[in-house]
Parts: sequence; C-alpha cells; structure tokens
Amino acid sequence: MHTTPRRTHGVRRALTGALLAGLTLLTSAGPALADSPSASAGPSDDGSGDAGPTEAGTAFRTATALQQGQTGTAQASAGDYLYWVFPADAGQRPTVEATVKLPESAAGRSASTWQIDVYDGLRRRQACMYGHQTRKAAADSATVELSCVLRTVRAWSEPWANDPLPGSYYVRLTVVDLPAAALGLPVGVEVKTTMKEQGGAHAVDGALSEPLVPGVSLTPAGDAGPSAAPRAPSAGEPEDGWASGWWTDRWLWTVGGGVLAALAAVFGYTLTRGRGRPAGVPQDI
Repeated sequence: MHTTPRRTHGVRRALTGALLAGLTLLTSAGPALADSPSASAGPSDDGSGDAGPTEAGTAFRTATALQQGQTGTAQASAGDYLYWVFPADAGQRPTVEATVKLPESAAGRSASTWQIDVYDGLRRRQACMYGHQTRKAAADSATVELSCVLRTVRAWSEPWANDPLPGSYYVRLTVVDLPAAALGLPVGVEVKTTMKEQGGAHAVDGALSEPLVPGVSLTPAGDAGPSAAPRAPSAGEPEDGWASGWWTDRWLWTVGGGVLAALAAVFGYTLTRGRGRPAGVPQDI
C-alpha cells in the first residue's frame, strides 16, 4: 500500500523524460534536414572528383551537361549564346552562378552587359527570386559576376501554372549589349550550379509521372557528321535518383507528433486517475 505513490512518481518521471526526448528529436531533426544542401556531395567540391566540362553548347539541343554542384568552364567569343543543362528535383532550390572573364582590350570591357536565363524542361523561362541576373561591366573590371536563385522545385503543379517542376534546367549565358568593336573578342566563362534542400515545408500532394527531361543531344565537336549518334546527357538525373515527391521530412513530423500525443495521453492519465486508498484505511470503508 505504501509503494503506490512511489510507483506513480516513477512513471511520471519516465514519461516526462520521454516527452522531453521526443521534443528534442523533433526540434533538432527538422532544421538539419532542411538545411542540408545536396550539392555538398558534388564531384568538384572537395577537388577529388572529376573535373567539370570545359565547353558549352550553342543551343538547347547541344547544351553541355552539368552535375549538381559541378563547375563548368568554356572559352568563347563575345556575342555567342552559351548553354548548359543540369537536373533539379522536387524540394530543391537551384542557384546558378556565372563569372565572365572579359577581354584584355578596353573596348571589350566597357559598355558590355551580360545576362543569364534559366529555362525548365519545357523551355519555359523561370524567373529569379533574387540575384544579379543582368549586369553591366565596369570600365575597370576584368570580370562580371552573375547569379540567379530560382524558386523551389515543386513535385506537382497545375497545367496552367509556371511553377518549376522536377527535370532538366537549361542555363543560357549571353551578352545583351556590346559595342561593335568588341564583337568576337575571346572571353572565358565559368558556370556553377548548387542546390539547397528546402524540406517538407514546400512539399505538395501529388507527383509527376515522369520528370521533365527532354531528349538532349550532346554530340562532340569532332563528331558533327550526319552519322554521329547522340549520347545521353550525364546530368540526366541527380546522383541519388529522382525523389518523385514521395518523401519529405513531414513523415518524421507526423510520426513524431503521433508518438508525443500518445505519451501525453498516458501522462495525462497518470495525473488525473485516482491515487488509490490511503495507507491505514480498512478495505471495508
């Protein structure tokens, strides 16, 4: 009879500890998943992987493939249209950064304006959330740095909407304002794509049956003949495969919330139930 309050106190302490442990797990797991960028595993981040491509395409069909987090370089002429293609999956927010090394001559540096545009797999132009999509070169500057942060890629969208969807994304870099004397001068270009996982806060119900990955033809410059067979782009999908929108960290929050609700119910029951017969009271009372 004297051990009942002691047992009740022990149960309360155990349930309180379980509740605190569950809350700690939920509050620490969510931000860790949301802030973990997939680009950290890119082959060019640690310097030990394969080097990025050293050329750029001149049209959508000949766009050079980039892996997520990979840096591509190219030597071109001022006035050329340069194209790259990279994959982006649901829940990712792509960022495209480009650096243009201007010609040595003063004519190529002054009054030139450069711009990057990003298109999805349906070749719809995607707006930049923020960044420097268009920049004019300063007279004393040797480089021009551009950037474009896209909206978070959605797993599914209405047919009439222009939301970014999983699939291939094309980067086009060109000069939009250039003096005639600088046309054709050599320039160096460096382009990098990075991804940031946004987590379940941007998840939607539904998924595409297939990602928007059109048949991109990548033919080496030396095999431009009619018999050259097109090869599939190496950036056709992310390294971990397409998520297809089925997994988000909402699953963790749902399961964790159910566990906490069950523990709270048991803890509330221990607080409100009867404490038992006091010690020394006869059973017939």
